Amino acid sequence: MTIAKSGLGALAGLCVLAATASAQSTPSPLSPTNIFAPASTPAHAIHELSLFVLGVTAAIFVMVFSLLAYAVVRFRNRSGDTHEPPQVYGSTQVELAWTVIPVLIVVALFMASARVIAAIQKAARPANAIDVVAIGHQFWWEYRYPGLKVTTANELHIPVSDPADPTPTFITLLSADMDHSFWVPRLGGKTDLIPNRMNHTWIDPHEVGLYVGQCAQYCGTQHAKMLLRVYVEPRAEFDQWIREQQQEAITSQATSEGRAIFESTACVNCHTVAGTNANGRFGPDLTHLMSRDTIASGVAANTPEKLRQWIRNPDAIKPGARMPAMGLREREVEAVARYLETLR
Repeated sequence: MTIAKSGLGALAGLCVLAATASAQSTPSPLSPTNIFAPASTPAHAIHELSLFVLGVTAAIFVMVFSLLAYAVVRFRNRSGDTHEPPQVYGSTQVELAWTVIPVLIVVALFMASARVIAAIQKAARPANAIDVVAIGHQFWWEYRYPGLKVTTANELHIPVSDPADPTPTFITLLSADMDHSFWVPRLGGKTDLIPNRMNHTWIDPHEVGLYVGQCAQYCGTQHAKMLLRVYVEPRAEFDQWIREQQQEAITSQATSEGRAIFESTACVNCHTVAGTNANGRFGPDLTHLMSRDTIASGVAANTPEKLRQWIRNPDAIKPGARMPAMGLREREVEAVARYLETLR
């Protein structure tokens, strides 16, 4: 069962994500996380619902404020007027009005929201749909493509969906530790990841580009830096990326010292590098680390300087990160970094 929060929740979250990376697609009028620039079918449905809710609430505000302004002006205190205004008790018409009208408004909002939620949750799955399993960890994302035998981290790659021939991506949401929430505002609504529960969502981006989001459920110290990056690519580029990710890591003899240090420390207990004895599951898969634009779940650019800083002291980039500082000497940091830079 999907727990989708749309409409009012999306409006309330408009300001949450202003930051991290500029979108490679056409910029949104306000930010790359602007819900008023939908680029996917679920996001369009939520956008239309948001406008409906905004219109209803704006009409209520205008009516209430107008009545309030009229009452303040019409019945203001005048000098010399000592008469007490007429007191009205038990007006059946007024009581019916302020009971029936709000009930009708709430029912209309409920029915509109239920229709959108049902349409998103019961969407048909075409044969060419992409299946992804997204697992939330403190404080990073793991992505598995079961049918394609690919595992990656933090940067989700999916093909663009042509409305004439839709290629949606169906995402199964799991949590490895505590509550998280998957939210890429321009692609869809929030959906929770709950321990020991399987939730689902789907997206079908219509435009190529980079879409950013964030974990939308407080999950600990670095919740604010548990970022999402979704790369929407032409089908040919996506297929090429899949082929590259299916390969084992290619290393050279020149980095054997760094590999030996990596494999002789606790790194192998948390990370996986295909083709080596590193098969940990607590941290991101590093087999193709250098194919990613960022490290630390989108917090820092994947540059030589940031990579070395991350190896040396993860807390310097992401205080409270689960990855410990290994206490390596500077020469060992350099050797490990050179080895990791070969994992493409």
